[in-house]
Amino acid sequence: GARRGAMRAVGLWALLAALRVGWCLLPQAGYLHPDEFFQAPEVMAGDVLNLQVYYPWEFLSSSPCRTVVFPLMTSGVTYWVIRSLQQLDVCSSCINSYTLLVSPRLVFTIFSFILDYSVYRLAPFWGADPWKALVLLAGSYVTLVFYTRTFTNTLEGLLFAILMLLVSPRKSSGSSADPASSPLIGVVTTTGFFNRPTFLAFALMPLLYWAGLIVGSQKSIKTVINHCLKLISSACFTAIVFITADTFYFTSVGLDNLYSIKKNSIFDVIGQLNKKIIVTPLNFLNYNLNPRNLALHGSHPRVTHFTINGIMLFGVLHILAIGAGVKMLKKYIHQLLWVRSYYSRSAGLLVPSEGNSTLLLFYFFPLAFLSLFSHQEPRFLIPLILPLVLFSTSQNTAVKWKHIIIVFNVLGALLFGCLHQGGLIPCLFHLERLMHSPQSSNHPRHYTLLFAHTYMPPRSLLNIKKVDTHIEVIDMAGSEDAILCQTVDQRANSFPCSGCHFFVIIPGTVRATLTKCGVSVKNETLVFPHLSMEDPPQIPLLFSANWRSQLGLYILQL
Repeated sequence: GARRGAMRAVGLWALLAALRVGWCLLPQAGYLHPDEFFQAPEVMAGDVLNLQVYYPWEFLSSSPCRTVVFPLMTSGVTYWVIRSLQQLDVCSSCINSYTLLVSPRLVFTIFSFILDYSVYRLAPFWGADPWKALVLLAGSYVTLVFYTRTFTNTLEGLLFAILMLLVSPRKSSGSSADPASSPLIGVVTTTGFFNRPTFLAFALMPLLYWAGLIVGSQKSIKTVINHCLKLISSACFTAIVFITADTFYFTSVGLDNLYSIKKNSIFDVIGQLNKKIIVTPLNFLNYNLNPRNLALHGSHPRVTHFTINGIMLFGVLHILAIGAGVKMLKKYIHQLLWVRSYYSRSAGLLVPSEGNSTLLLFYFFPLAFLSLFSHQEPRFLIPLILPLVLFSTSQNTAVKWKHIIIVFNVLGALLFGCLHQGGLIPCLFHLERLMHSPQSSNHPRHYTLLFAHTYMPPRSLLNIKKVDTHIEVIDMAGSEDAILCQTVDQRANSFPCSGCHFFVIIPGTVRATLTKCGVSVKNETLVFPHLSMEDPPQIPLLFSANWRSQLGLYILQL
């Protein structure tokens, strides 16, 4: 029976892994947050492919807040490969909206299996069944939807998984830390810090755990100092690599100049570096530690992560972990107050026999730390899936709640993978095909695309070269009706030519606004499904004959 159960788990994991890759290729239409485009693919499409893009402020040379190393290594390399394939005539139109969207995502999806590998390797050590843990991980909508997108948070989760692997002892019985891993731990921690400075919140408990293992297993203080020196020197070396790369990129602004610098002498390069050394995480911290800046991105109550985001991402597993955490605290307080012989066991908090309490610390410490900041988005917590899955499997709590967990993840995957802002990417695909169609290229036409009440449209997916001036994108975001009408009227009345096309992209829930503006619509396309949380559908209308328009995005040609 046990063997059949194990085989079933293996089969189920393989199925879910295939779904992860297949759904990425489909592609997944949901749009979670502008950062999935504007912190890597969009910037690289501009730099590597010379497409018209929108550069977010974090990547402007006046205020560099994000390292360019990761975008270059992921989306940058992918786009360079596509460009090379096109130049070698392997395919005539390698660069289109599909490949621009899917290729960077595919790289992230392949990397996401680092998470699976980590769970497989760590489970026996933390007293969990590896395949059960893998099914719980691969079946979570967080893995299916968030870990297949180009977020810095996704990379943060993968680096956290690698760090957990490095700090956990190789053998499940012995608690001897593997001495070879100290330089690697330094590299991973620094890399994580440059990717997102919040990584330190995730890394602190694993690092303390590792330090505890080393102090516990090494008798001489010399060995301990040796380990720490290795870690610090490798961390410094990694930091130098990142600082050099970022300084090059941001002082020479973009890759074009990087190529031209190569041709010049080494003295020019040193001159460039001397101008201004750029340390992106420091700029990031400088910006984010100012409460006024954070408020621009939205302020949330401090308990949002605990009460809303944790449940939204992990459902019942988060609630069970809170229950277990409370129980554990009670137990420790009880021991502290009553058991006089406690001091003999006081080191018990961080040894493997107390493995479950350690996993709870790995889960709740970063959660509590991130709760200190007022800006709290669900995606900030996605790295915590690893300790949570290991904890839930080791406790065997998930089995009882199996059906609830399945329903929860199916709904989460549909909501965030299909519905949420789900019309915007298909709409960009449609417009890209329209503007690149043969009849369009034969007669030069002028296109104006106005987006209203949608998330920021990633311009790169329209696949417009920087030299093309006949396409204009206007992002009205959530502007008020009067301003929207004013802009639409101005544009509609300033039509100088017969080959001019004016499109307005607007959710069905606010389409009535345009009717008020008094413009006539030549033809319309409805992209279904599209759910805008900012302009939610009216429930009674969902039961009317016209329900599709409430869950759709309109492309209106005026």
